[in-house]
Amino acid sequence: MLTGKVSRFVGRVRSCVVIPLARVFTSSNMAKSKFEYVRNFETDDTCLRNCYIVVRLDGRNFHRFAEQHQFTKPNDNRALGLMSRSAHSVMEELEDIAIAYGQSDEFSFVFKRSSTWFKRRASKLMTHVASQFSSSYVFYWKEFFGDQPILYPPSFDGRVILYPSNRNLRDYLSWRQADCHINNLYNTVFWTLVQRAGLTTAQAEDRLKGTLAADKNEILFSEFDINYNNESALHRKGTTLIWEKRNETVTKRMKPPHEEEKHVPVIRSRRRVQAYHCDIIGDQFWEEHPDILEDDNC
Repeated sequence: MLTGKVSRFVGRVRSCVVIPLARVFTSSNMAKSKFEYVRNFETDDTCLRNCYIVVRLDGRNFHRFAEQHQFTKPNDNRALGLMSRSAHSVMEELEDIAIAYGQSDEFSFVFKRSSTWFKRRASKLMTHVASQFSSSYVFYWKEFFGDQPILYPPSFDGRVILYPSNRNLRDYLSWRQADCHINNLYNTVFWTLVQRAGLTTAQAEDRLKGTLAADKNEILFSEFDINYNNESALHRKGTTLIWEKRNETVTKRMKPPHEEEKHVPVIRSRRRVQAYHCDIIGDQFWEEHPDILEDDNC
């Protein structure tokens, strides 16, 4: 009824009403109000151009989370697989991520130096990565833990770091992989002493005080006949995710002229996320995958 009245009114005084109505109903004017000034308090968090943007997530209070969910010590392949699956989901959602690296309860995501996603706003990038990762962790839980219930929602804190050169970025990833090696070697020896030698956690900690990597390797080899270098690469090296083009054969229904419809194999090239458990500190990995890094001279 109101629409009819407005229409009749416009028809009678067209010259007076048309312009005010247009002014009232445009979306740009509808969005403005006297309160809009509060947007001036927002901080400009645009990431510097020509820098790799790294978003690193860390599990919050994951020692407690691991105990509550009875993770296997020193490494739970289910939990590590779930972390990788969640990171895989993040990369599929944000295709400007060139490489990701994860170990234990952390994952680092590297956005291309030329990326313009979310106008390079740090808060947008970090919150999107964190929310996608956290929701994926819960969503894919049953795929790795079966009927074991998740007792409470996990959470991950995040940070954004910028690296201007390929050398800086490689050194960052090398730092994270070196950290993986240090932590895993310690945990492997620690839990071997507890589980196989019968030491308490306090005794195992005291036994390892002041030991170097060579000392830990010697304990494993001489006392338990364990060669650390033969341990799973997943545990020693962590997980590196990159994009790779892979050819796949699909069947397509086609009907050639003057022939019956038939199924024809077609080869397609698609980008897929591929996982590696290898050394990324040396040059070999980067030489085999030259497309990951962008030219420093650009």
